[in-house]
Amino acid sequence: MAEAVYALCGVTSILCAILLLRGWRNTRAPLLFWASLCFIGLAIDNIIAFIDFVLTPPEVDLFWYRTPFALAGMLVLVYGLIRETR
Repeated sequence: MAEAVYALCGVTSILCAILLLRGWRNTRAPLLFWASLCFIGLAIDNIIAFIDFVLTPPEVDLFWYRTPFALAGMLVLVYGLIRETR
C-alpha cells in the first residue's frame, strides 16, 4: 500500500506542475511560473523518494539526494512570493 502512495504523490506533483505551466503559458501570471517550478522540485523529490523506499534495499539511503530538490522547490516558491508582492 505504501508503494502506491509514493507513486501517487509523484504523479500528483507532476500533474500539478504540468497544469501550472499550462496556466502560466496561457496567462503569463508570474506566480504560476514560480509555483510550477516549486512543483517540479517536489516531483523530483517524490520520484527519488519512491526509488529510495520502494526500489532500493533498506541499506541504501537517498535522503541527501532527494532533500535538496524539495528545499530548492520551496525556496523558489518563497522567492516568487516575495518578488510578486513588490
